[in-house]
Amino acid sequence: MEVLHTHCAGLDIHKETVVACVRHMAGGKIKAEVRTFAAHTAALLDLSVWLATEQITHIAMEATGVYWKPVWHILADGDFQLVLANAAHVKNVPGRKTDVKDAEWLADLMAHGLIRASFVPDEPTQQMRDLLRTRKQLVRERSSHTQRIQKALEDANIKLDCVVTDILGLSGRRILAALIAGETVPQALATLAHRRIHASTDELEAALRGRVTRHHRFLLKLHLDQISAIDAALASIDKEVEGNLDTFRPAAQLLTEIPGISQLSARIILSEIGLEMNRFETSGHLISWAGLCPRNDASAGKRHATHMKKGAPWLKTTLVQCAWAAARTKNSYFQAQYHRLRARRGAKKAICAVAASLLTTVYHMLKNGSCYQDLGPNHFDQQAKTKHIMRLVNRLENLGFDVQIVPRAA
Repeated sequence: MEVLHTHCAGLDIHKETVVACVRHMAGGKIKAEVRTFAAHTAALLDLSVWLATEQITHIAMEATGVYWKPVWHILADGDFQLVLANAAHVKNVPGRKTDVKDAEWLADLMAHGLIRASFVPDEPTQQMRDLLRTRKQLVRERSSHTQRIQKALEDANIKLDCVVTDILGLSGRRILAALIAGETVPQALATLAHRRIHASTDELEAALRGRVTRHHRFLLKLHLDQISAIDAALASIDKEVEGNLDTFRPAAQLLTEIPGISQLSARIILSEIGLEMNRFETSGHLISWAGLCPRNDASAGKRHATHMKKGAPWLKTTLVQCAWAAARTKNSYFQAQYHRLRARRGAKKAICAVAASLLTTVYHMLKNGSCYQDLGPNHFDQQAKTKHIMRLVNRLENLGFDVQIVPRAA
């Protein structure tokens, strides 16, 4: 097999150590050397010096948790071509599993150009990605605490969610604060609800009559304090994101023109895929990377599993949420696409198709810098009409007739 890189290296990275194998090809002979370095900064700087002394040009490493990031950051300052490999794509033959063998295997694959490089965002994109992923995790934690508050209320037989849409809204907060303070009289609790609430006074009093103990009050206060702390953290993250948004602001504003994509969703999408679309050959490559297409699993002429790939879970979940919002946007192409596919394939596959269409739209808008233009709700009907006309024309021509289509005068 042809050798593409004569001076390359493979790194097997762990939490405490980095096993490095340098591989040289000269005169048809292979010379390899393996060394082990500690994972602290001083040792990684020694690793960089050693690789530079060996005149290494290309370095391959696996994406192992977060342990590869410090190694990447230090080596990125040198004159190396770094390649991050998906561990599932570079598995060695079973029975040959040691740190030294893994490093040698990565070096061999790198020498022959058999490693498909993973997408590593630049520093501003990585920082934005870290902030927004942390924000999403905090939102999930907030939802968990809200569910635990609901559990405590149910245990006390307080049916607050039956009369209040949001138990952490204005009315819900007032009632929860009164319960924590020791108020148990249903009539007094009902007066705390906002006057525009849909439930009647009798319904409120019936829902707020329960058995609230000291234990329930302790749990309610505990979870409310956690939610308040999370709200403060979310506000801090939003402020930090807004301050670092200069690079992404024009593109984020452009993407908000797409139905279903809010400002927050646009920022999340950009933090996951970056601003440069040249790294993806086509929109199909981006969709495949995101995991919004079926797996290609066929053998002996039979197609097996067709469920979607794992792909990029942070991006996929955001796009699916945007797809649901786009499917509810009236008189839009995405709504027409959703209803057209749902009738034949079901809601789940239909919404995934809408998410893929949203990502395709994002790809072309970022690559060409163009504005969003909706194809309209009648796009599929017009497309079907055109195909039907051409099918009839071809049939008449096959029967020996010359056909000329002339639109009817209005």
